[in-house]
Amino acid sequence: MSLRESSILQRLSFNQMTADPWSLEQAVSGCSAAGIDRIGVWRHKLGDDAAGAAAMIRREGLRATSLCRGGWFSAPTAGERHERVADNRVAIEEAALLSAPVLVIVSGPANGQTLEDARATVLDGLLEVLPDAEKAGITLGVEPLHPMYAAERSVVVTLRQANDLVERLASPSAGVVVDAFHVWWDPELMGEIERARGKIVGFHVSDWPVPLPGVLMGRAMMGDGVIDLRKMREAVDATGYDGPIEVEIFNEKVWQSADDGLLEVVKRRFVEHV
Repeated sequence: MSLRESSILQRLSFNQMTADPWSLEQAVSGCSAAGIDRIGVWRHKLGDDAAGAAAMIRREGLRATSLCRGGWFSAPTAGERHERVADNRVAIEEAALLSAPVLVIVSGPANGQTLEDARATVLDGLLEVLPDAEKAGITLGVEPLHPMYAAERSVVVTLRQANDLVERLASPSAGVVVDAFHVWWDPELMGEIERARGKIVGFHVSDWPVPLPGVLMGRAMMGDGVIDLRKMREAVDATGYDGPIEVEIFNEKVWQSADDGLLEVVKRRFVEHV
């Protein structure tokens, strides 16, 4: 393995949604055996025991690079919005227990509000939980999703919107997560990556296959699509970001191959294309 391959692999983090059929314990033990020492954790895999999960991750010699997800602030009523804020406070506590430096924020859909009101609700929700994040030493990583998710998952659909939110928050505990699948298409991408200098707190990679097999489950293994991942990674690096790069793939076929050398494929494709 060349020096470049060795150095880039040191930044690889395995986001556990890339092998969703696995439990957190399976994902952690698999990463440990494959020599991957970083993992992106999802809340639904914690089993209401973040402390136990944290101990298990440390025991296997891994570090959590992020916890997903917070956000989802918009709701039809004030009472429901209050519940969303309370859940984000729990997520911040879980991230702190895991020593995961970033809580990934997926804003959520309009959910009964207008787009304008929903986006205002996202900002209000972030402002409410920001002091909790600052106190816990957790960074809120605002992740824009592709516009095709606007109706169901996120009213924040461009890196420009995410940057705007982070500028409004004006805190070291707020940053942006750049996910290649969601932002590769954006003609403003390179300028907005540069604008995010010092505020990029996560970088996620997968690929966009043609044709796209589905909205949610359509992400492909790196190299099986049209995204210039190397160019995007170099642009992100040029801002000074040298942190983990999470491989995050939602794809039934990839999930079905989880027990068939998936982690070695991830490592090889990561070196070849990222």
